[in-house]
Amino acid sequence: MAQYVTVTDGFISGQGYWDPDHPVLGILRARRDSGSLPGSRADGARVALAVEGGGMRGVVSAAMLCQLEDHGFKNAFDVVYGCSAGGINGAYFLAGNTWYSLSIYYDDLTTRRFVDFSRALQRKPILNLDYSFEHVMERVKPLDYAAVIASPARLAVPVTDVDALRTVVLRDFSSKEELKTALRASAWLPIAVPGTARTSDGRRAVDGGVLTALPFRLALDDGCTHVLSLSTRPMREHAGGTVSPMHRFTYLHLERLRTGLGRGYLAAIRQKYRDQEWLRGERHSSGGVGPHVLDLAPLPWMPELKRHEMDRHLLLEHARTAYETAFCALENRPTAMIAQGRIHAIPRLTVVETANGAPRSGTRCGARGPARPDGL
Repeated sequence: MAQYVTVTDGFISGQGYWDPDHPVLGILRARRDSGSLPGSRADGARVALAVEGGGMRGVVSAAMLCQLEDHGFKNAFDVVYGCSAGGINGAYFLAGNTWYSLSIYYDDLTTRRFVDFSRALQRKPILNLDYSFEHVMERVKPLDYAAVIASPARLAVPVTDVDALRTVVLRDFSSKEELKTALRASAWLPIAVPGTARTSDGRRAVDGGVLTALPFRLALDDGCTHVLSLSTRPMREHAGGTVSPMHRFTYLHLERLRTGLGRGYLAAIRQKYRDQEWLRGERHSSGGVGPHVLDLAPLPWMPELKRHEMDRHLLLEHARTAYETAFCALENRPTAMIAQGRIHAIPRLTVVETANGAPRSGTRCGARGPARPDGL
């Protein structure tokens, strides 16, 4: 039986926030150990990876993806769902450059070229998507769009169709521009980026999380039998919450874009709180008919990272603990080892040459390392 970790006066005891024999963990380990590949499965399951974003909190899910790649789980999935930062992280994961997406957060996005709240006073976007998509993802740490499109595990990118008032999942991309347009539309964060994006088929679109807050729901809707969900906010003993003043402000903004969009957004927020409570119970699922969902997230005693955090040190520290948490889950280690300092995700340095031949150094936690690095 899994034990609960308790936090009392700063001392942490016990182990495990999930069933170590959870069906999702079981099928992932079985697929890794058997060398199972997408498109040629023998187990009859359809396994999804659902990746949450959340602005700079995306460094958390990016670090978890790095752990999955480093420890041989990349080929265990049939489809990857993710919007906004989660979609971009998922794309780098499928392209085989997961450490690129992680290092982008603390190397390239901690600049006012990307986020600058003063631009709102000039009626300009707070979030500069041109900087991230045209500079970082094209020239600094290029996303191999062709590799994503060719991947046997498919990428599913949700966007919010503004006029239809529904979440639309874009997939089966035929070109770099089509995939790039989908990722950009999915990252079109209301308020931070005014107006709407356009998808390749002409839809007015914004962030895919507006009407479906947690992407695991999309995987279940598509009939996936097992879902590994990567969340970027810490687990809570009792999930739930209230509609905040910021939610109300976003509601007004969305209602101006399209009547009913704001109401749908508030409904999605309330559904998210119910889903988080459901996910909490599912962490201790021991089997049954399914579908099976395991949600991994920073542990309850870990601080929450701000959506707009720009401190490189904090971003890297959250990446470390997220990597360690995923390692404990997938490799069946007690989570108490993290608090006791018995598990460390140790960053390494590497050099990456960009397309124009200019060398660039970056801190990458295990980049170009073996499938199961000894540095942990």
